[in-house]
Amino acid sequence: MIIRKLGKVFDPADHTLPDNCREFAQSPQALEFEDFTRVYFCTRSVDPDGKTFRSHVSFADMEKDFSSVRRVAPKTVLPAGDLGTFDEHGVFPINVIRNEGQVWGYTCGWNRRVSVAVDTAVGLVVSDDDGETFRRIGPGPILGPSLHEPFLVGDAFVIRAMGVFHMWYMFGQRWKRENDTSQPDRVYKIGHAVSQDGIGWTKEDGVQILPDRLGSDECQALPSVLHFGERYHMVFCYRDVHGFRTDPGKGYRIGYAQSDDLVTWNRDDAALGFETEPGAWDAEMQCYPHLTLSSGEPYLLYNGNAFGRYGFGAAKLSLPEC
Repeated sequence: MIIRKLGKVFDPADHTLPDNCREFAQSPQALEFEDFTRVYFCTRSVDPDGKTFRSHVSFADMEKDFSSVRRVAPKTVLPAGDLGTFDEHGVFPINVIRNEGQVWGYTCGWNRRVSVAVDTAVGLVVSDDDGETFRRIGPGPILGPSLHEPFLVGDAFVIRAMGVFHMWYMFGQRWKRENDTSQPDRVYKIGHAVSQDGIGWTKEDGVQILPDRLGSDECQALPSVLHFGERYHMVFCYRDVHGFRTDPGKGYRIGYAQSDDLVTWNRDDAALGFETEPGAWDAEMQCYPHLTLSSGEPYLLYNGNAFGRYGFGAAKLSLPEC
């Protein structure tokens, strides 16, 4: 489906990032304006111990064909979470939509744990200045653990269709060690929830909506859905549970599915036609994809090697209209 890969269109090394953040431009998510497209991304600051990071939200205003950057946000758009809250240690990613004259952002808040690395939940932030800055509607999450989704709820992507808000999100199933001495790795899948107001959600608790391709321990994350023509198109990223940090063969790659009704999804990763060249910025990993329309044309934004440490790229797509 890809017409033309545009290459890496934003490299954090080429810009001054706000609030002492450095490197990383993860999970690009677009918001269209009349004469430019704003791309929100998550960047990182280094904690005082020099060993740990915190993720923050920034943005770059780009030409509508993603050919160049107009400006980068002068400051991060959301304050850090308060002590002990679900997003105390960062937000990654944020998904933005326009709603009733405001810009709403669905966040994935991170907090560190002791026995395992992290936990996450979904928060909601609101902007009254057209997406320049955001405020939390409250200190807690709007979607979190439940009976059959016990941890790692996040990566929300929201659209409004036929008067109903739909959310696709990640939920954790289990933590698993590769061997007796290794740190636990997480297994997560993609779920679905609906809402009448975008705040209170009813989810299909523990229901995995996409089949696995790598076995039951496949990890699925960052769903993104676009209505184009008469179908809904979804991209997401998936990987092996172990070895994904060092073995490119086990790292993230981009999957694809389509649906006529937002309920039943037909997964067909090969239909996306995503190819890379050896040695390219995205040769070892393709992750955190986002589908968007810019001037009515469908684009795919995504991160490459090292989980987006070196920026994000774009591809112009040709999606089937029926």
